[in-house]
Amino acid sequence: MLALFIIIAVPIGGIVLFWLVHILPERFAEKRHHPQLAAIKTLCLLSLVFGGILWPLAWLWAFTKPVMHQMAYGRDKHDDYYEKHGQPVPAGDEAQALRTDLARVRQEIAELEKRGDLPTALAALRERLAELEVAIAEQPTATGAG
Repeated sequence: MLALFIIIAVPIGGIVLFWLVHILPERFAEKRHHPQLAAIKTLCLLSLVFGGILWPLAWLWAFTKPVMHQMAYGRDKHDDYYEKHGQPVPAGDEAQALRTDLARVRQEIAELEKRGDLPTALAALRERLAELEVAIAEQPTATGAG
C-alpha cells in the first residue's frame, strides 16, 4: 500500500509543486499590475516546458519595473489596473499613430480613386474611414504624463 502511494501520489505531488512554484512570478506580476504581464505569463509557461531554466528570469522580471515603459506607452501599470479602478487607460502615442495610419490609408484610397472608379466595397470602406476620422477628431488630444 505504501509503495502504491509512493508510485502514484509522490510524482503527482511533485508535478503540482513544480507547477505552483513556476506560476509564482505570474501571480506577483498580477498582484503588482505589471505592465508586461502577458510576457511574464508566457515566460512562465516556457519555463515549465524547458524544465525551469527560464524561471529565475521570470522571477526577476516580475519584480522589476520597466523604466522605459512609461515613456513608450504613457502608463506604468497593466490595462487591467485601470479597468478595475474605473479609470480610463492613459493614451500614449497610440492615438497619434492611429491618426498617422488613417492618413496613410486615406491617401492610398485617394490614389486608387484617381486611377479609376473604386469598387463598391472600397467605396464603403472609404465612408467608414471618414466616420473613424470624425470619431478620432472628437477625442481629446493625449498629453504626455511626466
